[in-house]
Amino acid sequence: MVDSLLRCVVVEPTVAADAAVIWLHGLGADGHDFEPVLPWLSLPADHAIRFVFPHAPQIPVTLNQGMVMPAWYDITETDLARRHDRDGILRSREQLRALVERERAQGIDASRIVLAGFSQGGAVALDTGLRHEEKLAGILALSTYLVLEDEVEAERASANAGTPLLQVHGTSDPMVPIARGRAACEQLKGLGYSVQWQEYPMQHEVCPEELGLIGQWLGGVLGSG
Repeated sequence: MVDSLLRCVVVEPTVAADAAVIWLHGLGADGHDFEPVLPWLSLPADHAIRFVFPHAPQIPVTLNQGMVMPAWYDITETDLARRHDRDGILRSREQLRALVERERAQGIDASRIVLAGFSQGGAVALDTGLRHEEKLAGILALSTYLVLEDEVEAERASANAGTPLLQVHGTSDPMVPIARGRAACEQLKGLGYSVQWQEYPMQHEVCPEELGLIGQWLGGVLGSG
């Protein structure tokens, strides 16, 4: 169980919210990291989407000489396909579920909630969204990969079998090689998920074209309440 909710940066729409995007940052960043990109999404001025940007807990990261920093789980080696921090991932999964429940308590139906994330945050968004027992509006996975991928088929929830997924990756990403992103996409498609894949000539980052695509995709999966 989660003892307390994560601290979050919350950006409210100008009208009453009827949808929410919970957007997780990457390793070493914080909830303010993606707040500045919102204008680049080119959403209508009267959109009703609440954006929630959680701060990851401060934990030691083995790959960075044990330095304490914001992280959703520990990383022990550069090969992201190996030795996933199961305890940390499960903790972050429950923390994200608690944020979903807070939105539900504020009157936002699960089918109007998008789970989104970049890098580590994207891995947690995928991990949690695929297993969520209520249908979500969508899952947005940026420059990321699957964790605990051997458990996805057995643990995935049927409620989100048809949930739209948008996966975006940079072709020159030195932190999360695009091969990891493509492998995740192929595994998900093999399990029957509808994955929209897009790659851009960039590194471990976002670009204006990507943000425009994200805005269009959010408009498609959330539309009007």
